Amino acid sequence: MNAIVEQALVLWGLEGAEYILVATRENAVYKITTEHHMFALRLHRQGYRTDIELQSELQWMEAAASGGIRVPAPLPSLSGDMLHVLDDVQVDVLTWLSGVTLDAALEGLLPTARAVLFYRVGQEMACLHDVSDAWEQPARFARCAWDRDGLLGEAPLWGRFWDNPALTSHDRDLFLAMRDKAYAELAKLEAKLDYGLIHADLVSANVMVDGDQIQLIDFDDGGFGFRLFDIATALLKHLDAPDFSTLRTGLIEGYTSVRPIDLAVLDLFILLRSATYVGWNITRMTEDGTSGRNARFISTTKQLATAYMEPDGI
Repeated sequence: MNAIVEQALVLWGLEGAEYILVATRENAVYKITTEHHMFALRLHRQGYRTDIELQSELQWMEAAASGGIRVPAPLPSLSGDMLHVLDDVQVDVLTWLSGVTLDAALEGLLPTARAVLFYRVGQEMACLHDVSDAWEQPARFARCAWDRDGLLGEAPLWGRFWDNPALTSHDRDLFLAMRDKAYAELAKLEAKLDYGLIHADLVSANVMVDGDQIQLIDFDDGGFGFRLFDIATALLKHLDAPDFSTLRTGLIEGYTSVRPIDLAVLDLFILLRSATYVGWNITRMTEDGTSGRNARFISTTKQLATAYMEPDGI
């Protein structure tokens, strides 16, 4: 991969810059350091996105940055292109954002201060939705859709969660029944729900905190979807936190201080977000520690699905 990085540095006029690999989980991300600036160079995982999808992601991020949202902004190469393909690997360069992840920022804070952070995250999320709605998408703009079929159809974006090999027959029956009920409910409700471009992966690791600033990174899975899905994603992994209700209130109050949203079926989207991880993990079963992770995903989804299938729902 170093050879590809070296080729990319020349294309972006950054030859001679120092570089170090800082992330390999999905894309390979390198921190590029010059005398005066830092950048993030991404080598995209092969086969995940088409060139048009990645160009669309970069155009959207550029629009978000221009609209005042704190996101990594794409840096055009010397040719003016934001994306290059080198040895069949898609490459781009973004501005580097400093700070710590939201998880790290939350450590050791009192509940009130933690709620304030979630309030700010809610505000920034709502601002992203505002800017995205106001932006005129360019021709040939293409991103994935976290719509009813993307979540619950025959081929969900993150996999058929009901086919996870660790499910018992009872688990599978529960997930299939939940899927049928949720699919029918969304069919009735979706026309009234707020829908548009969403980040779709605003977990704490993708929220950077730098002083009072909230910054959103990793738009890999961003696309069209229900705005409640973004809120649900930000909340899901904090369900077991002792101060979860305070965090939830802070996030929602921050969001609604910028734009309104109907929260009537938020709990349904928390369930759907949870189910996506059960599907996501199917292709990652050989990774270290996956059995424990998979068990947690399944356990959380079972609890939420069981509550949802009760007469009064969730």
